[in-house]
Amino acid sequence: MNIEEVRSKTDSELDYELGEMRKELFELRFRGSSESVGKPHRIRELKRAVSRVTTVLYERSKGVRGQEPR
Repeated sequence: MNIEEVRSKTDSELDYELGEMRKELFELRFRGSSESVGKPHRIRELKRAVSRVTTVLYERSKGVRGQEPR
């Protein structure tokens, strides 16, 4: 998910996707500790996507970059 996609979504959509990404990240980390993960690069992708979403939500809450809550 790139930054344009994140900024085009509403806050409620981002909250939902953030929860889903965190669940998937937890499952990948949990599986990685007990067995091999099929796509280890997915962990890095998810971590970055979570960071992007939380950053945009924070910017909207503080009014940074002219963004307003949606």
